[in-house]
Formats: sequence, structure tokens, C-alpha cells
Amino acid sequence: MPDEFEEAPGPEDLNQPPSFFPTDDELPRQPGSMGELVEVQIDGVYQEETATSASLFVRLTDGERVLPIRIGGFEAHAINSTLEGVRPDRPMTHDLMRNILERLDVSVDRVVIDDLWNGIYYAKIYLKTAKEEIEIDARPSDALATAVRFGASIFVAEGILEESGDE
Repeated sequence: MPDEFEEAPGPEDLNQPPSFFPTDDELPRQPGSMGELVEVQIDGVYQEETATSASLFVRLTDGERVLPIRIGGFEAHAINSTLEGVRPDRPMTHDLMRNILERLDVSVDRVVIDDLWNGIYYAKIYLKTAKEEIEIDARPSDALATAVRFGASIFVAEGILEESGDE
């Protein structure tokens, strides 16, 4: 090997994530409650176009405030098709999940969007079985697509609704 070759710098401890992952020192997160839960409804799925791109959003509302959440194309289709009563010939992923849960006698009780960190929303799906309630971490778009298939209630933390009104 040539003498001028130097080994690329890298982490000495391979058990530590590289620096592009945020650490508590770089982006302090204030865990805690974002406030009481407020029931919302899906106002619709919308597309916003600029000269260079298009973005899809699902809009949630409590009747006064609106919370737009950016979602992907597949999730937009999954939410919108269910809202419009369109049934595909074959089950889509969220329909498959509904079919599996129903066969296991599990229902979706509610969906909760309860955290916002670094511009990212966090959601939970609450499942009900005969014996217990189970909390499942989920992307908001998947949680909402699941909620519309089960007719489940959707809740958003008050602090998130307040923050969306500030933008």
C-alpha cells in the first residue's frame, strides 16, 4: 500500500452511532405531555404544488383548528380511497391489517397523535382484545389509514394543535 494512504477516520467505538444521528447533547428533547387529547376528524387529503414539487397532506380538524400532516402517496391513496368508499379488488396493506386483526378478534379502539419532535409527528394505535389494551407505535399516516378502516376515533394532543396554529 502506498505510504500516503491514510485510513479514513471513523468511530473508535462501533457500538456508538455515527454523528449524523442526533444525540441528546445536539438536539435536546423535552419528553413529556403535549397536553390533553382532543378528538379530531379527517378533513381530507390534499395536494400542494409548487413550481418544483408536489406534497400530499392529510388535514385533521377539531372544527376550529387545522393540522396538516405531510404523507406519502401510498398512504394518501389508502386514506382517501377509504374515505370515498372505494374498495379495491384485492386488499391493500391497511386492508390486510384490518382483515388480520378482525380474524384475531382484535379491534382498533383509537388512534392518538401525541408527540412532535424535530418536525416529526408520532402516533399510537390502541388495540382492544378480550383481555387487554395494546399500544402500538406507528407513523401517523399508517395510524390514520388504519383508523378510517375501523371507524376508530382519532385524537391529537392539544399542544400539537396549538403549535400548528402558530405556523
